[in-house]
Amino acid sequence: MDTNQILFFAQIGISVILIVLIAVQQRGTALGAGFGGGGGGEFYSSRRGIQKQLHYATIAVAVLFIALGIANLLI
Repeated sequence: MDTNQILFFAQIGISVILIVLIAVQQRGTALGAGFGGGGGGEFYSSRRGIQKQLHYATIAVAVLFIALGIANLLI
């Protein structure tokens, strides 16, 4: 395997992880809204515990995805 193939498959794997992380966050928001919490900015809730970790993990994976995309273009 050459470098382009490795970067290509790594980017596909990272994109799947990113999709899962975003889907988990969206599901959590929908469940909160289903139990009386409005999604229209009715109140402010801070991220705590696992939500905070998911948020930071999503940011890290998104940065990695972008970096792999740029590396794939340059190589």
